[in-house]
Amino acid sequence: MSKYVGSIDQGTTSTRFIVFNHKAEIVSVEQMEHSQIMPAEGRVEHDPMEIWSNTCKCIQGALDKAGLTSADIASVGITNQRETTVAWDRTTGKPLYNAVVWMDMRSSHICEEVATRLGGKDALRDLTGIPIVPYFAGTKIRWLIENVPEVKSAYESNNAMFGTIDSWLMYLLSGKKQHLTDVTNASRTLLMNIHTLAWDAKLLEIFNIDEMSLPEIRASSESYFAIEEPACLAGVPVAGVLGDQQAALFGQACFSPGEGKNTYGTGCFLLLNTGETPVQSTHGMLTTVGYQIAGQPAVYALEGSVAIGGAVVQWLRDNLGIIKEAPDVETLALSVPDNGGVYFVPAFSGLYAPYWKDDARGVIVGMSRYSNKGHISRAALEAVAYQSSELFNAMEKDSKVKLTALKVDGGMVVNETLMQFQADILNTPVVRPKVCETTALGAAYAAGLAVGFWKDIDSLKKNWSADKTWSPSMDEKTRGKLFHGWKKAIDRSYGWIDEI
Repeated sequence: MSKYVGSIDQGTTSTRFIVFNHKAEIVSVEQMEHSQIMPAEGRVEHDPMEIWSNTCKCIQGALDKAGLTSADIASVGITNQRETTVAWDRTTGKPLYNAVVWMDMRSSHICEEVATRLGGKDALRDLTGIPIVPYFAGTKIRWLIENVPEVKSAYESNNAMFGTIDSWLMYLLSGKKQHLTDVTNASRTLLMNIHTLAWDAKLLEIFNIDEMSLPEIRASSESYFAIEEPACLAGVPVAGVLGDQQAALFGQACFSPGEGKNTYGTGCFLLLNTGETPVQSTHGMLTTVGYQIAGQPAVYALEGSVAIGGAVVQWLRDNLGIIKEAPDVETLALSVPDNGGVYFVPAFSGLYAPYWKDDARGVIVGMSRYSNKGHISRAALEAVAYQSSELFNAMEKDSKVKLTALKVDGGMVVNETLMQFQADILNTPVVRPKVCETTALGAAYAAGLAVGFWKDIDSLKKNWSADKTWSPSMDEKTRGKLFHGWKKAIDRSYGWIDEI
């Protein structure tokens, strides 16, 4: 019997392949970064072939490190950066353009036109659970059809295939035979009806997209096909697919209504399990599909998204050059006792929930002659916590559920200064699990459940355990003063872009 489950974790900045054992412990991992292509302000692209090449190399590398073969792997799950959109040719299988990344703003004018025509950016929330904003994949597909001659030509000849990164990887893993996605990724397109879990004729008509070009929607945990490429995994079933944030919800064992998590990655994403009924938000949150196990009803979630989380640390490193390595930001932040009155709103691509301001841009405010790079570094970390807290507070208002603790995961949870400030500004305990790679683990869980590697949900719950808890230690007066400054800084970020 196979001893392990593999997980392809295809993220915004890198790709990983992680092998887990039955106790959800990491046996082997290989990771590679890919290029960030930024042809203009507000535009971000990835090379789909570079992502595929890196995926294959990571798979081979992780297997080689542990001395494993395909016979040792029971199944493979996929988790992916959501909304990032690929167009490829049905005949050749080659990409027709670079992947348009989730944070890309180029489809703003399409969103504005549709929202104006329908009566506002929330006009489709009842069907989709999400607003008409550039973040989502459907508007990116429309932009590709309208603006890339190769895509338009292929589309008009019924030869174009569109999909999020999960679809692109499954297409290649299956030997270019399968065009699939799961309900979590499909719920991020503005094209799927969250009640029927199917492509919706009305939505397809609004965005003028032919269903023939879209992938088949499947459950998040079921056996889809046997891998053909790369050869080192030939014959192993792909049996789990989840968008990265839903995968983290699954990996954190948030299987009951009222359980939530926050992932601190390139962006920050707070998800709250709301059960088998979608809850419509009145406070700027998204209603999304949390996961679906084959043969069972879908489980829904409320979600709040922060566009720039860990990416603000990359910006300090790559754009300002005030740190050499990401961990250096904590050292700098601790070189000062507080933020010195400095606030950093990293609205590089506008503000996401709960504001949804496409015209906002990043600002650093409150600086004086006293301010230094330590204050800016501290303000950058604090910005991540402020933004996450606003999501958390809005979600409580929507769900009417008071969360007693916040489960956290993602690359930034090793930053203990950030975790303590998050607990302080939120006034809620923050809990880090022993296995922090919950995104990859969630995809592995989904794939393992589908083939019987794990028996049921209860067996997954038993794998979860806390590593460290940060309890709030800030007094209410200080908390209120800091949040007041943050709100003023947010106001300063509005309206910097007159025309998007």
